[in-house]
Amino acid sequence: MGTKIITFGEIMLRLSTPGHLRFCQSDTYAATFGGGEANVAVSLANFGLETEFITRLPKNDIANACLMELRKHGVGTRHILYGGDRLGIYFLETGAVARASKVVYDRAHSAISEIEPGMIDWKTVFNGASWFHWTGITPAISQGAAEVCLEAIKAANELGITVSCDLNFRKNLWKYGKSAAEVMPELVAGCDIILGNEEDCEKVFGIRPENFDVTHTNGEVDASGFESVCRQMKNRFPRARKVIITLRGAINANHNTWGGVLLSDNRLYESKRYDITHIVDRVGGGDSFMGGLIYGLNRYPEDDQKALDFAVAASCLKHTIYGDFNLVSVEEVEKLMAGDASGRVSR
Repeated sequence: MGTKIITFGEIMLRLSTPGHLRFCQSDTYAATFGGGEANVAVSLANFGLETEFITRLPKNDIANACLMELRKHGVGTRHILYGGDRLGIYFLETGAVARASKVVYDRAHSAISEIEPGMIDWKTVFNGASWFHWTGITPAISQGAAEVCLEAIKAANELGITVSCDLNFRKNLWKYGKSAAEVMPELVAGCDIILGNEEDCEKVFGIRPENFDVTHTNGEVDASGFESVCRQMKNRFPRARKVIITLRGAINANHNTWGGVLLSDNRLYESKRYDITHIVDRVGGGDSFMGGLIYGLNRYPEDDQKALDFAVAASCLKHTIYGDFNLVSVEEVEKLMAGDASGRVSR
């Protein structure tokens, strides 16, 4: 497809309790890596596209292990900056049934939180690129990270590069004196593709679905209720060519329904709904949707329905995979899209 995608954000060391143990029960933690934009880059590299992940890492052995993991999955790392003292960490306790999963962040003063405008030569980074992706997590990290993210968006806009964002509201990260509502509008205004869920749109922009209580879904989510969210977002950010909302119906921690809607050219597309009954790991689910969407929009440029269906199927499969990264192939996604959800052994 001749597509090169650049993503920018923080990657962290992920420390997870084994199985469904609580933090207070566990004396060991499984170490992996993950972060919104890195997860998207891994998905796309896995689907065969050229990717470059941009971040700032310290010079130490843990950061080197992180680099090796990215390279193992085919993600480009040649434009990564070095500096600062530490890699951010997040701890994960996986919930079960009525007990929700928990995340504890330990990312204050991470290398990327101390990034400043001018440190990255975006014109060089974007040479040969056709797409730039960021998430709302990055400008939440620090004032500097927000300013560098805006720098990247403006440079991409000038170069005619498609810009996508996942709104990804994280209330626990906005601690440097500015709110998401103050920072995000200028960044999102430069985006061509906007992905979010109902909470992102409400908490950041005050936009909510009509006649729908998002706190009591019982697994039932009426897609038509979210058409108004897409249209309100499109009106607020007229540059956006497509607005996409993921639809998660939470029955319990292990059982969700999953789908999405996409508004493009004043037409609303709705995906099929998947019933995910035995979730292995839902962390990175939204990122896997974004990776699938970027791939789908590039592979099926004239077929928004197929692009949406690819994104939903790819992220449905992610719920079966441990870790942040979605380690599935195009063939596996297309097989699920075609209706094969049997799970029969392939041999």
